Amino acid sequence: MCYAELGTLILKSGADYAYIKEAFGSFPAFLYLWVAIIIIFPTGNAITALTFANYIIEPLFPDCDAPGSAITLLAALCITFLTFINCWHVKWATRVQDVFTCTKVLALIIVIITGIVFLVIGDRESFQEPWEGSTTEPGRFALAFYSGLFSYAGWNYLNFITEELKNPYRNLPRAIGISIPLVTGIYVLANIAYFAVLTPQEMIASKATAVTFADRTLGVMSWIMPLFVACSTFGSVNGAILTSSRLFFVGARNGHLPGFLATICVKYLTPIPALVVGCILSCVMLSTSDIYVLINYAAFVETLFITISVVGLMYLRWTKPDEKRPIKVSLAFPIFFVFICVFLLVMPLTIDPSEVKMGIFMILTGIPVYILGVLWKKKPLSFRSLVDKFTLLTQKVFYVVREELKED
Repeated sequence: MCYAELGTLILKSGADYAYIKEAFGSFPAFLYLWVAIIIIFPTGNAITALTFANYIIEPLFPDCDAPGSAITLLAALCITFLTFINCWHVKWATRVQDVFTCTKVLALIIVIITGIVFLVIGDRESFQEPWEGSTTEPGRFALAFYSGLFSYAGWNYLNFITEELKNPYRNLPRAIGISIPLVTGIYVLANIAYFAVLTPQEMIASKATAVTFADRTLGVMSWIMPLFVACSTFGSVNGAILTSSRLFFVGARNGHLPGFLATICVKYLTPIPALVVGCILSCVMLSTSDIYVLINYAAFVETLFITISVVGLMYLRWTKPDEKRPIKVSLAFPIFFVFICVFLLVMPLTIDPSEVKMGIFMILTGIPVYILGVLWKKKPLSFRSLVDKFTLLTQKVFYVVREELKED
């Protein structure tokens, strides 16, 4: 609900970037934009695309491991194809999102119903000692939250495209208020269903829990589960591509990224350069051998800036008390939210400070970029000429026009 208030108070696309810029200025907003470009979105897109490819290819190699190169290639094709769809037409991108979201929900409903049946007639061994082997260390608890929260990626995607929403005052709060509790409930029931069929050890050993679950319960129809999961991850990649391109576009519009990213296709009205750059960055991330290690780095950085955004909500209550707020949540919500986020940020230090240090290092690398790219206005004429030529080239290649930078 904190993001419902922020989204209806600040009717700008860009989510955390827009909210941090409004509350605290350009510098911290740029730092978020920087880490979103180099780590948050490319890593998320790459990992989700690899998951899609894994579920498609693994069933084709039942007796051996699937070739890593084939998985990487299919993941790259997934990202590239969805980028093309998003370049072609916004309506096609949203239709893809609708169809594959429904597919995801259908798959989870099948899991839940199957789990309920087995729970009623089957063995409940997994529920007898549910906390066996668990730890009470706060640091590991926080790291587990990071991995778990990755499943909820996309909960704030609508805030990235606020300017494109119809009636955001009504639809944004409604979407947040309905979707998050609904998804949480479905995920909890799905996990209970997994425990009704599989032991914790079997889930830990499984490379694809849903596939192992289907093999155990669905018999000859078990092949549908990898297909459903692949559809789910396919839709997740599409949503991330749609929203990240708008973030890059808004950043360029505000002068924080090269101007060619703030251009729109004359024919299709889509930010093609921003989409293409996002595609390239995500595909480059596929070549990183330790990409799964980056999840915790990205999670720490994203949690930090989400915390700053919600602190910004409270700060704007103080600095702009008379601003129109269609949604105004109790201060208890942002205070509790910030408390939880601080716990998630601080506790991992007790387990592995290197991950936190790496996250902070990634943020700090944005400082020289901000100084050279944003603050330094009197760049050499030759450099500006080169940038202008490149911008003109992208305009000709993609048939796009620049959007004028608007003053706040």
